[in-house]
Amino acid sequence: MSDTALPLFGEDEGTGRVGVDDGFATAHRFALDAHSWVEHVPGWLSGAETLFEELLAASGWEQRRRWMYGEHTIEPRLTAEHHDLTTAPPALQEAARALTAHYGVSYDRLWLNHYRDHRDSTGWHGDGASTRRRECIVPVLSLGASRRFLVRPTEGGSSSTFRPLAGDLVVMGGRCQTDWRHCVPKETSPTGPRISVNFAASSQALPG
Repeated sequence: MSDTALPLFGEDEGTGRVGVDDGFATAHRFALDAHSWVEHVPGWLSGAETLFEELLAASGWEQRRRWMYGEHTIEPRLTAEHHDLTTAPPALQEAARALTAHYGVSYDRLWLNHYRDHRDSTGWHGDGASTRRRECIVPVLSLGASRRFLVRPTEGGSSSTFRPLAGDLVVMGGRCQTDWRHCVPKETSPTGPRISVNFAASSQALPG
């Protein structure tokens, strides 16, 4: 079956003061099934280019290895972490506070992925390491170039496609991390660099 293309909203607001819309005025929620949903908030963060450049220069990026298929594999992307939110740039601390107030989840950690070009990617996965509850809410902020963000059932089947722009927020909720999988696939044509900021909560990492 072919992918299902979901509506595209918003546009990059370019450089300027970094801030978020704490009213989530542009939010659109899509039900994946009776228990899982994805919310797209176009243009949630203003000054996306400013924050992108700051993170690109200062986040301590590294390329990691993981054990897959009987061998060590180099991940096709760079990653960075903030285990303590107070070490993150003030703009991301502000974003975490707004997300906490809106969704009722105390976001206290960050995981960042840097896709350097169209060849970098993440495979199909659920965020099981940071979300051990059956139902949870995981926000992801996009900065830089637009890349496809795909979601499909864990058992397989057709996928739904989002293409968030710089400053857009994509939020996975309900049973998205157990009943569904998501990925950022490689692109067939050149694209610019992209950073995704994943907001994590220690409370969701505990079984419950």
